[in-house]
Amino acid sequence: MIRFGLILLILVASLLAASTWRVYGHTWDEPEHLAAGLELLDRGKYEYDTEHPPIARVLIALGPFIAGAHSFGTAPPDGTQEGIDILYDGGHYDRTLMLARLGALPFLIVLLLAMWLWARRVATSDWEALLAVLLLATVPPIIGHAALAALDIPGTATSLLALYLCQKWLSTGSRRDALLFGLATGVAVGTKLSAMPFIGLGMFVLFLSREFFLAVPTTASWYRRASGLPLMVLAAMVPIVLAYGRRSIDLTELPPRFGWVTEYLFPGGSAAHSDVYALLGRLRLPEAFWDFAEGIVALKAHNDTGHLSFLLGHVKAGGWWYFYLVELAVKTPLPLLVTGLIGLWLLARDGWRDRNPWQVAPPVLFLTVLAFASFFSRINIGIRHVLILYPFMAMGGAYALGRLWSARASLARSIVGKGVAVLLVAWQVSTLATAYPDYFPYFNETVSHPERVLVDSDLDWGQDLRRLELRLQERKIPSVSLAYQGTADLSKEMLPPYVRLPPRQPATGWVAITALTREHEPAGYAWLNAYRPVERIGKTIDLYFIAP
Repeated sequence: MIRFGLILLILVASLLAASTWRVYGHTWDEPEHLAAGLELLDRGKYEYDTEHPPIARVLIALGPFIAGAHSFGTAPPDGTQEGIDILYDGGHYDRTLMLARLGALPFLIVLLLAMWLWARRVATSDWEALLAVLLLATVPPIIGHAALAALDIPGTATSLLALYLCQKWLSTGSRRDALLFGLATGVAVGTKLSAMPFIGLGMFVLFLSREFFLAVPTTASWYRRASGLPLMVLAAMVPIVLAYGRRSIDLTELPPRFGWVTEYLFPGGSAAHSDVYALLGRLRLPEAFWDFAEGIVALKAHNDTGHLSFLLGHVKAGGWWYFYLVELAVKTPLPLLVTGLIGLWLLARDGWRDRNPWQVAPPVLFLTVLAFASFFSRINIGIRHVLILYPFMAMGGAYALGRLWSARASLARSIVGKGVAVLLVAWQVSTLATAYPDYFPYFNETVSHPERVLVDSDLDWGQDLRRLELRLQERKIPSVSLAYQGTADLSKEMLPPYVRLPPRQPATGWVAITALTREHEPAGYAWLNAYRPVERIGKTIDLYFIAP
């Protein structure tokens, strides 16, 4: 029965994610992920947007590649135009996009299975563990991002699995578990580089909590664990190296495009610059080393520079330390937000009392990842970057609901407790119906105007253009002035005659503007505030008619 329930949950979650494919056009990042993966499959090179590694991108590109898509060889490093050309090539836009998204969907299955493995160690029964999987599978941003050809769910799934295997290795100290942890870490890092701090810090705090704060007796000696470390490191290197393609193990000299890396780390004119450049110039290393090292530095450069972020009506480069606190408050279904936080506290309390490292792990990892993202990350562009927090909240939510269900009290209080637990679970599950199909732009009931709180990839990622096209056709609108931010090729879309509407140039007739455009140019389109939209298309596009 339990196994059937788990399979059913995974199947329903996958079908719900896939059902949104027909609704959305491609989002901002999907073309570049497709281009990078297809370049590696088709040309054996990896030069587009190298701050993201290739494992998930190859799977995203695999379906289109088998169906006949090919790389056009657009000059790197920006692969967005390359991806756009691939999507629209040959009039197979819908098929190519569907196949790309299909390649990312298996990571949702990995995520839910990893959730099950974790929850069985934390929960007091298999039913409670299954409830944790249910709570995670009913978080709209999880289902929404699983539907996209992007890296956020793949990174979350592989990181969660690696952290589970890390905790298991710390418990047993066996070489087999060290090997499995190393392989899972290599896959996670080869999927998304944010796995490095998540897993690295996670391993550190799990070790500290087990050995020093809980002082858990263990049969694994320090020597046994230490002997597994080299095996773990070697195992982690295998998927990372192989991920960069058939030429990844070829020994090569310093590539010319690596020059910007040394210039960034050791600016020209410094004493170290010439010494480092001379040293690297004498080395012959596997090609995968240069690619991977460039990706790490590219991500560091992006974080050092910061990203233009929007929060509560303000735009700022570099973000805010409380950005992800607001994200969790408004993007999490309220039943999970309440029960998850209460449950994490209960797990910390009970785990400390019982010296149970598995129960202590979820609150410790939740706080560690949230603190790291809040105080270190300057790329504040969406809950998608901290989706790893939701599995730990789901474990906490299931634990709290389990305590509520089984609380020993008077008959009346027991009935009330069970009734409240059932209502909270029903409310959580109902969000999938009320939010459909707008899962990744979901906001909970505390937010009536999401565009005033968060926008980029939390609300508008360019996804509603297809809905706009259909609505314009239904209304038989002859022409439109369009203010759009996204990566679609408007000349190849099913739009009526249109003009791009620049900022600070009021227009008449039919006008459509996206939330992301307003975020980027709030003053430039402030003139539209004097008018009332005819309707909102999807969640992100306002359609106006302005009389001449």
